[in-house]
Amino acid sequence: MNELKAKLTALGLSEDMADKAIATVAEFVKSKIPESYHSMIDDVLAGKTPELGGILGSLGGLFGGK
Repeated sequence: MNELKAKLTALGLSEDMADKAIATVAEFVKSKIPESYHSMIDDVLAGKTPELGGILGSLGGLFGGK
């Protein structure tokens, strides 16, 4: 989240406003995806790289993969 916060403050937002913007976007994204993926959003914001194997495997099935 620090990287994103730095980018937002570089655009002129205060640190408080950047925090609020990040929280707002995170909640919006979470409202559009299944609850089982919410922790991935939290991990990304914490600077972690989430495990995407399951998601990518599912997407492969959509395009004719196994």
